[in-house]
Amino acid sequence: MTDQLRRTKILATLGPATDSPGVLEALLRAGVDVVRLNFSHGTPADHARRASEVRAIAESLHREVGVLADFQGPKIRVERFADGKVQLREGDAFTLDCRADAPMGDATRVGMSYLGLVKDVHAGDVLLLDDGLIALRVVAIEGTNIRTEVMTDGVLSDRKGLNRLGGGLSLGALTDQDRADIAHAAAMGVDFMAISFCRSAQDIDEARQIAREAGSRAAMVAKIERAEAIENLGEIIQASDVVMVARGDLGVEIGDAELPGLQKKIIREALARSRVVITATQMLQSMVDHPIPTRAEVLDVANAVIDGTDAVMLSAETASGLHPVRAVEAMARICLGAERQFEADTDFEKAQRNLQKTDQAIAMAAMFLAEHIQVRAILVLTESGGTARFLSRYRSEAPIYALSRHAGARRRMALMRDVFPIAFDSRGLPPRDAARASVALLYESGVLVEGDKVIFTSGDTMELRGATNTLRLLEVGKGGVADGMGEL
Repeated sequence: MTDQLRRTKILATLGPATDSPGVLEALLRAGVDVVRLNFSHGTPADHARRASEVRAIAESLHREVGVLADFQGPKIRVERFADGKVQLREGDAFTLDCRADAPMGDATRVGMSYLGLVKDVHAGDVLLLDDGLIALRVVAIEGTNIRTEVMTDGVLSDRKGLNRLGGGLSLGALTDQDRADIAHAAAMGVDFMAISFCRSAQDIDEARQIAREAGSRAAMVAKIERAEAIENLGEIIQASDVVMVARGDLGVEIGDAELPGLQKKIIREALARSRVVITATQMLQSMVDHPIPTRAEVLDVANAVIDGTDAVMLSAETASGLHPVRAVEAMARICLGAERQFEADTDFEKAQRNLQKTDQAIAMAAMFLAEHIQVRAILVLTESGGTARFLSRYRSEAPIYALSRHAGARRRMALMRDVFPIAFDSRGLPPRDAARASVALLYESGVLVEGDKVIFTSGDTMELRGATNTLRLLEVGKGGVADGMGEL
């Protein structure tokens, strides 16, 4: 192949801007690997319709495209104002009214969606509204009223979010609405479920249990956007399948200055624990209105790619922006440019020791071979996608072609950097015949040519999850016939 393969995956959020005729297909053609359904907006019927359209278009394009359901979580918001918005001035007194029957807001007070806020804050705390654009200092707590002083001028409108600087709010991760939405998403057959504002591994475990009881095998995505999540980062990553660096609320709670280093830490920790990682929020924000990104945005995306993120995400850029397709095209272009600067340097001295699983050991052996032998590709015969995930953590120059008969596994692998899922049914084939058939398939599709060397991993016992225990080194002969060169 002469064209450079884009290794980093792209998520695009669906919304009103993607509902126009032809836009969704154009997004997929432009390179979207996974679509995001934002359950903070729209109805279950909207999400089900969009997911169904994605499935149909992906099938027509012979693409594996995943669907991610992103649940709202316990977002704390101000309630509505009588006139829709108010102007706040520095030094003004402003009251947060934590009563269920609070009246419509005005320039002096507003109701709150979370009535327990009055128990979570203390005099001296700083509360940040509308992604930090407006700051309030808590002066006193009087019954159900939180008396504050406005620290920065700004316009505050209906339903804007609130955070406490430094975190510390006691609200749980899953709301009753989230539990209902998990059931809706399970019925739709989504491939990923994103849990907002998770604080601990228990939040992920609870969401997984609800999803499994609803019949879903979706991968669990932990959104890191609370200060408390940083304190429990290791256990949250371990409990999840995917980690999202949700930079909006996280940046508000911990402060902008801490965010770049923390993003790098989350990516590093996720890769070290063999988890998939997404970098999200305002990556190409200017493209909501403009047809090209700023240079700062280009550098932001590129740095995430160079740091090793599996995927980068577009939010309002595609959901409600003026140029959704151009945003995806720009993201793909930036990823490819950054990947050309990325030097694959697998440091096996830092690799995980005392591996507990055979498929992890096979993955490490495959990457060691790929590092020292010129191979065109790594072919993985997989049931669940686990071996492909382990392989993708090592960041080899050789692309990973993951062959699976399970559509759900292929769509989940669509989020993994360096991994390219392919439909392949190995049932009834002995392992050696499956290896030859896999090589022939990629030869016929133009991925491999005569003389290419490839690494092939599979299990002696076929069609069994977690059974990968065999590695073969093969060379492509005439007509795509695989000649064995060695086996482990």
